[in-house]
Amino acid sequence: MTAQTPGDRTDDVAGDRPGDEAARVVGVGPWPGGPDAWPRLPSGEPDPRYDPELLAGGDARNVVDAYRYLTVEAIVADLDRERAEHPTTQLHVAVENWAHDLNIGSVVRTANAFNAASVRIVGRRRWNRRGAMVTDRYLHVEHHPDAEALAAWAATAGPPDDAGAPTRLPVVGVDNVPGSVPLEGLALPASCVLLLGQESAGLSASAQAVCDVVVHVTQHGSTRSLNAGAAAAIAMWAWAVQHL
Repeated sequence: MTAQTPGDRTDDVAGDRPGDEAARVVGVGPWPGGPDAWPRLPSGEPDPRYDPELLAGGDARNVVDAYRYLTVEAIVADLDRERAEHPTTQLHVAVENWAHDLNIGSVVRTANAFNAASVRIVGRRRWNRRGAMVTDRYLHVEHHPDAEALAAWAATAGPPDDAGAPTRLPVVGVDNVPGSVPLEGLALPASCVLLLGQESAGLSASAQAVCDVVVHVTQHGSTRSLNAGAAAAIAMWAWAVQHL
């Protein structure tokens, strides 16, 4: 899907003297030409994919240029369409109920960046959405009460086999626990669930029990562990390098 976005002013900065307060203008202004120039269908009717309020007032959302002025529903539909073109390559991201809720928001934002098929919140349903920067609107976010419920969902959530029957999604844990293997060099499944634990405690014992494998990011400094949101981003990037 390509959307024309005339007049893009992403990251313009006002003020040209040292010490001036820089006023960043992010996004695009109103669609040039006014309502008569707004996108239309071949029939002449307004294109329903576009949000009239954004066309009239501008679009400063945190979206790539191709999605400027589009409704949330149109963006979600296009992301779904892109994944549907590759049915055997599906990334799902699951996070246990973390003590530091802001990390969940960070993981959701990163999952959107890699167009994950879903984010699964395991444990407590409520989480702080501030770190997601509203990207959860463009994702399928689901809830499971515990790791066993996640595993039950994954048992039939994989791509259909040659006979059309659903397959199982492997569950790949991400944590530096005893027995974990290095993420680098490991062939990750094309369709899988990356399961991440709490910032302080890591993956719970019940979460580790449902994993096919647990991986860790090899570190070379003095700290014992990475920030959970950072580890999640590295794991998603590693999957994307192999499969996207």
